[in-house]
Amino acid sequence: MRIISLNMNGIRSAARKGAFEWFATQHADVICVQELKAQQADMTAELLANATHAGWFHYAEKKGYSGAGLYARMPPASTHVGFQSQEFDAEGRYVRADFDRDDRAGIRKLSVISLYMPSGSSSPERQGAKFRFLEEFMPHLAALVAESKTTGREFVLCGDWNIAHREIDLKNWRSNQKNSGFLPEERAWLTRVFDELGWVDVYRTLHPETTSESYTWWSNRGQAWANNVGWRIDYQIATPGIAAQATRTAIYKDQRFSDHAPLIIDYAAEL
Repeated sequence: MRIISLNMNGIRSAARKGAFEWFATQHADVICVQELKAQQADMTAELLANATHAGWFHYAEKKGYSGAGLYARMPPASTHVGFQSQEFDAEGRYVRADFDRDDRAGIRKLSVISLYMPSGSSSPERQGAKFRFLEEFMPHLAALVAESKTTGREFVLCGDWNIAHREIDLKNWRSNQKNSGFLPEERAWLTRVFDELGWVDVYRTLHPETTSESYTWWSNRGQAWANNVGWRIDYQIATPGIAAQATRTAIYKDQRFSDHAPLIIDYAAEL
């Protein structure tokens, strides 16, 4: 099973830069996309589905803003848009697809979620909103863990989490300690996701100490891309059972579809 995650910084812009032609060469089972910057009326037939994948989307109410989506090769048993947040579901940040596969061991349950967490870099007001999101999303992550333990369902949450967890996850960590995305409170929150709730940072299971090779986002200012002054803020975070089946990770940088690079992870499990 191959899962790809990409913040597109505008789905129409990424399409013009060849993202969908590249997707077609990857044989992915699920492709999670974020920051659509589009509403349903903006989505052409080619953006909604193709010969191999159908799409499900969560659009922001605000035009040209946010949005998340998920393309799947195999039709899911069910899909869920939003996580029942009065404030943040209006921003289009969450799509869940449930895949239930009947094999010799019984029904194997797997859910893949495309997630776009808020950024707080634009203003103190947005940083406040980000903190409210983190406070509200933690119980949801705990509920997914409880669901996994009760039903055996495995989860993979893919997307732009807008937090660099450790010092090795960004180039200039010393000068960014007071900036959104690397604030102590944000990093501590992500530590709780791993250490208290038991979620697994799948990339780090295979590459525990890589630095510059791990970056997935570069500012459009200056020569950040050319000089690889990046951040690792795109993750596939999973329940332990499916995380243990990760066999290969890659970050694709040969082409630029947005200010983020696609994160590719292969799993031994079938979809």
